[in-house]
Amino acid sequence: MQNYANHTRLDLGYHRILLPVLFLTFVGSCVNLGKSWGDHERIYNASLILVLSACTLVLAVYARVFALKAQDRAIRAEENFRHHILTGKLLDPRLSVGQIVALRFASDGEFPSLAARAAVENLPPKEIKLAVRDWRADEYRV
Repeated sequence: MQNYANHTRLDLGYHRILLPVLFLTFVGSCVNLGKSWGDHERIYNASLILVLSACTLVLAVYARVFALKAQDRAIRAEENFRHHILTGKLLDPRLSVGQIVALRFASDGEFPSLAARAAVENLPPKEIKLAVRDWRADEYRV
């Protein structure tokens, strides 16, 4: 059963394998460039490897950030629709995307009041999640 303590998800392939391997590759390419400094036959290759490993690391991070932004947009639309169904009104425009994403864990019974409280008190996402009493699991976000 999902709750605040276990709601974060780490993907084994991305967080535990790909990112560490890319980071170590970048560090290794920095070391390689340092050892190649002054050797005109190796400096070009070492520089190219460094640039490519940096670009690959940045690409992996951007791919993750862009996917999360797309999920945030979908969650914002879903929660706005849910709030409209429950109350007949759209969510308060003062709510940030992060607050709305945190509100998705609230059950239908507490969602409207918690959304109003989050808007009025400008609660950070962590406090919103901690305020949820009847947790609504989200098993789809990675």
